[in-house]
Amino acid sequence: MAALSTGHLATDLAQGSLAALLPFLVVRFDLSYAMAAALVLAATISSSIVQPLFGLVSDARGGYWLLPVGVAVAGIGMALAAVAPSYPLVLVAVLVAGLGVAAYHPEASKFANYVSGDRRASGMAFFSVGGNLGFALGPFLASTVVLALGLNGGLLLALPGLAVAVLLVAARAHLGRFVPDRVQRDGTTGAGDNPRGLTLLLAVIALRSVAHMGLFTFVPLWEVELGNGAAHGTRLLSLFLLAGAVGTIFAGRLADRFGRRPVLRWSFVVSAPLIFVYVVVGGIVGEAALILSGAAVIGTFGVSLVMSQEYMPSRVGMASGLSIGFAIGLGGVAAVILGGIADAIDLETALLATVAGPVLAFVLALALPPSVARRLEPVAASL
Repeated sequence: MAALSTGHLATDLAQGSLAALLPFLVVRFDLSYAMAAALVLAATISSSIVQPLFGLVSDARGGYWLLPVGVAVAGIGMALAAVAPSYPLVLVAVLVAGLGVAAYHPEASKFANYVSGDRRASGMAFFSVGGNLGFALGPFLASTVVLALGLNGGLLLALPGLAVAVLLVAARAHLGRFVPDRVQRDGTTGAGDNPRGLTLLLAVIALRSVAHMGLFTFVPLWEVELGNGAAHGTRLLSLFLLAGAVGTIFAGRLADRFGRRPVLRWSFVVSAPLIFVYVVVGGIVGEAALILSGAAVIGTFGVSLVMSQEYMPSRVGMASGLSIGFAIGLGGVAAVILGGIADAIDLETALLATVAGPVLAFVLALALPPSVARRLEPVAASL
């Protein structure tokens, strides 16, 4: 599990770096808020729309090669985005990085499911915390190297992905021991699938990502507008994302003890007022509220991922791809819409609009059916 979580960290570190690069790219290419948000959309679309397709490949034939290749491509793509000489080439590089992210997540999520055994929410939380830490460290690392070395220093963002790719190649035989016997012998049967539950859950995740991706995109820019500077905004965003990583650990344990749905619903009850306080009250109180909202908004990432796999046990890879990719990708679309609101009205209004995401997510979460955990026995397997 450690190798999978580390790979998740390196992959999302690359994607998380984009938020810190945005203020520098806005200055370099004189971008509007909508054009800046379009970069986030490019990253989320390329990392989300095709992610279920990678999941289908994983379910049908296996695809361990997706792990080292995906994490390496994610890092290389974001490094090239930092040094691209024009806005269109930045878009291309961001798209490439997103494809690496899309390749990694379904296969890694499937193996995390296998390795977790009976405590899937806790196990998936450990896997997810790697990604959340990556998102938290990405802005800090990117801003540090860019402030020290200029945008050319962004080339260093490729190194974590390349290093972890080597680790994943070395871990291949060990992780193969956890492939369930049923998957090896019978393939996928469709027994126990709950398409309605998965569809509702994807809608909930999409609404949650409105807050997640909206804050991810605009917190640094909002802090600049407030006169606090890009570095302060990046640090605040990193704390928001780091709180999400901590929240993921606690949410997984709570979900194993009290159930998936109650934990998911309460996260939305908590997050909406905290986001409102950040925007309206501001200051130290607002910053504290933003950080706490990270634990609520991001903390249930692992819980919802487990639920998606339990709703679709015959297509774990595809369910993971839909949960992580396609539904979250809609948050990128929302970020562009919010960017349009910021350009047409102001950035404060756009940030306040993110509160609608968790409010509507809570309403839909009330209709979620129970998800059922099934035990799968591991066998030694060649990948």
